[in-house]
Amino acid sequence: MSHDRILIIDFGSQVTQLIARRVRESGVYSEIVPFQSAEKALEEMNPKAVILSGGPASVVGEGTPRAPETVFTRGIPVLGICYGQMAMVEQLGGTIEAPDHREFGRAFVEVQKDCALFQDLWTPGMREQVWMSHGDRVIQMPEGFEVVGTSDGAPFAAIADENRKFYGLMFHPEVVHTPHGAALIKNFTHNVAGCKSDWTMGTFKDEAIAAVRRQVGKGRVICGLSGGVDSSVVAVLLHEAIGDQLTCVFVDTGMMRAGEADEVVSLFRDHYNIPLVHSQAQDLFLGKLEGVSDPETKRKIIGATFIDVFDEEAKKVGGADFLAQGTLYPDVIESVSFAGGPSATIKSHHNVGGLPERMNMKLVEPLRELFKDEVRELGRELGLPAAFVGRHPFPGPGLAIRMPGEITSEKLEILRKADSIYLEEIRNAGLYDAIWQAFAVLLPVRTVGVMGDARTYDYVCALRAVTSTDGMTADYYPFDHEFLGRVATRIINEVNGINRVTYDITSKPPGTIEWE
Repeated sequence: MSHDRILIIDFGSQVTQLIARRVRESGVYSEIVPFQSAEKALEEMNPKAVILSGGPASVVGEGTPRAPETVFTRGIPVLGICYGQMAMVEQLGGTIEAPDHREFGRAFVEVQKDCALFQDLWTPGMREQVWMSHGDRVIQMPEGFEVVGTSDGAPFAAIADENRKFYGLMFHPEVVHTPHGAALIKNFTHNVAGCKSDWTMGTFKDEAIAAVRRQVGKGRVICGLSGGVDSSVVAVLLHEAIGDQLTCVFVDTGMMRAGEADEVVSLFRDHYNIPLVHSQAQDLFLGKLEGVSDPETKRKIIGATFIDVFDEEAKKVGGADFLAQGTLYPDVIESVSFAGGPSATIKSHHNVGGLPERMNMKLVEPLRELFKDEVRELGRELGLPAAFVGRHPFPGPGLAIRMPGEITSEKLEILRKADSIYLEEIRNAGLYDAIWQAFAVLLPVRTVGVMGDARTYDYVCALRAVTSTDGMTADYYPFDHEFLGRVATRIINEVNGINRVTYDITSKPPGTIEWE
């Protein structure tokens, strides 16, 4: 690509991905590399600037991560965030200490001086809310730096060396809890680094189509279509690039939401006229899951069975040279992330690590540079229906992980009906697009109740809805009591097998989340 680029060096922060997202939201392409690979990435990528992420370690500890020295000798701007600020200060000759007092959560920065990072945003004398999360602190700055912002717990909350274009922040501008954080990052990418806003999904679409044509040539591609946003976008992109050289395989696990299997078949086979194999493997999956209650075991069974079914269908199609996957950039980051960092966890039902050797196909992964919100935007560029592009996240294991305990066809039908009513009421209230993810959970609990003149002994259904702007921080959606009462009444009246409904008001502070 010919785009301007920002390199983000990861020291293991749980929110490093958010830095990359904010940079891309400013219209600039960014990539994340673990600090161990940063020197090589600097040479290969030739970025216009570097951002040093936060991390869980202490700079004063033994053997803790550092940036390559060449970061500070290339003559490009550098922004250090939290641990990244400490590492930069220490490597440039300053002094860091690990005091008894640490600063976590909401804080306020007093702006002391103007700098390019604050341009048209903050001015001296202003007091701005930020999100702190640090243990170390600067006690002596390197030569050339000056303080541009302070907080009650951090006299060096923001520092700047304007001549070298080096900046350090003790707070996290990437999280939504710092209200003007995204604007600060855009100031760094545009005002400081001089980047152009040339990263758009329209441009990416054209580049991706050309790249697929170059990679595939006259070969045949088989694509696993789940009905989710990622695989749907991959399928339409590939169809636009190579037409009938593509065949999609839809493995119906029997654990999708109400009506979704029919929607997938109708859209891709009838509307787009994409060759589609519909493998109805519901009984196979239920048989494999019989008697299994452990959630991790269920995930692995579903993932392994999916691969087996897909492989069998692929052999029936015959002649496929390539396998298309909806791998996203977060999957790529997690598979190579800083060892021991919170971002190192890979979802156990994914096959990001590769495919079984027996499949003997080359991978086509046109979305591996994109975040989820970018995939949705690409879907809109490709003309996918808004209902598909805006669909709430739904993981591969589907309803199976919204049903603690053993999976049975009877319980799946109960959950499917309850979930359908819940989502229908959310849409009727005009709230679907205001909520990042909503779903029902069938709890492994049965309670005694009275309905009419009869005693019941049925399941408890939990409802969950969360809001999020980034998929990594979330809060529960504050439904009013009238809405919850209406939903609960409908579920109890219309779904045989449920006699209690409860609403989950769990929230998640900054950090990687997997609500499913």
